[in-house]
Amino acid sequence: MPAQPQADLFGDPAPDHAAAGALSPAHGPVEPAPTDPTHEALAQDLGPHVRLGTSSWHFPGWAGLVWRRAYPEAVLSSRGLAAYARHPLLRTVSLDRSFYRPLDADQFKALAAQVPDDFRFVVKAPALVTDASRRDPSTGQATGDNPGFLDPLATLDLAWRPARDGLGDRLGVLVLQLSPLPTRWRRDPAAFLDRLHRVLAALAADGASASPRVAVEVRDPELLGPDLAEVLRRHGVRYAVGLHDRMPPLEAQLPMLRALWPGPLVVRWNLQRGLRYAQAKDRFDPFDRLVAPDVPTRTALAQLVARTAAAGQDCLVTINNKAEGSAPQSVLALARAVAEEPRQR
Repeated sequence: MPAQPQADLFGDPAPDHAAAGALSPAHGPVEPAPTDPTHEALAQDLGPHVRLGTSSWHFPGWAGLVWRRAYPEAVLSSRGLAAYARHPLLRTVSLDRSFYRPLDADQFKALAAQVPDDFRFVVKAPALVTDASRRDPSTGQATGDNPGFLDPLATLDLAWRPARDGLGDRLGVLVLQLSPLPTRWRRDPAAFLDRLHRVLAALAADGASASPRVAVEVRDPELLGPDLAEVLRRHGVRYAVGLHDRMPPLEAQLPMLRALWPGPLVVRWNLQRGLRYAQAKDRFDPFDRLVAPDVPTRTALAQLVARTAAAGQDCLVTINNKAEGSAPQSVLALARAVAEEPRQR
């Protein structure tokens, strides 16, 4: 039975453009915006360890920033990735659609064929295994327990193996973004950590920790601490920094990174503090400019990226439109801030 999409209370519904691939060839390819030589120079200055990108790519408002002109959302979803990947500063992308509906290896392979060899995908594992609750697709409201939550076999079959087999070396990291836990799990953190341990052990046994290529992102601040860090360390898994209204600022998440140092940096800058996703969407649409620049977060993130890269560790940072108003503009601003950081030898 095909997996049904699960609504995410903390992100936009995934665009269902399954029919977009049937568009007439007369539509032609999506053309990228003209390349800015200063962006190429900035990308070179960032060096090989820093990959910046956005959360998905299907936004018509990015015309002139990423696309040569405005294209329909369905066309961008189906055909825009190749043009996106030609932007010199966009060297990764968060593949959010896989959270709502699992993708198979062939679908991942088709995406991988559209990007250069050095491009990396940040893949969100399906909500079918990362959300402890079943949800009403129309409202996102919890309707009961999800028996597949952090199920080891389901995680291997629905998340890890299709991404690994389809993306190959272009898989940057599989992110288990755990939706906010129901009360019963928060009251029994030992049971939650045991279940997390079992799924991470299964992933490690299947080779997922070799690079490492798995990260865990949480939405419950009380989970941050030595117990979670120890489970992640045991299995060679990274902590994904989630910059989100539900989570504390970046500085308060740094102890998790210190506990797991050294290792690659994974950051998903999702939402400006003080806003809900629906509020941010209404305020920032069509996502063509920085409506609410968050300079403190950007400055702290630039320092973290610069220091991590200077230590020879890879950095994967993806930014949502709801962070400041326009993800491509946020990428550009962050890239400039990283380049301005003092070089540490």
